[in-house]
Amino acid sequence: MSMRVDCRHFESRTYNNGDTVRGCKLGLAPEAPWRCPTDCPKFDRRTMDVGWTHGTLVTTAAPEAPQSLDDGSAAAVLSEAESIINAIASDVVSDLEKSKGKKLGRKNKKKRKK
Repeated sequence: MSMRVDCRHFESRTYNNGDTVRGCKLGLAPEAPWRCPTDCPKFDRRTMDVGWTHGTLVTTAAPEAPQSLDDGSAAAVLSEAESIINAIASDVVSDLEKSKGKKLGRKNKKKRKK
């Protein structure tokens, strides 16, 4: 199934350089911008724009889907990337928490001097 632009969870953003990002706000379309899952449990038809007239900002067509979507190699690459991110996620979170603690410590010292 192609991307459901009529779903309320579909979003599209075009940057100044002309690049467009298309996808699902809920992250349920791993093959975005080309496909939504056939039986997406969260599909909800967009109703807020019924009867509106769209100007020039109407979402353009998605680029042509690569063959790797059909042969499984794209899914393998995404799975590998997810494994890498999951492996380092706890380290990244702890580093962020440590850096927040250091910043808070500096603010507290400044307050004490006053």
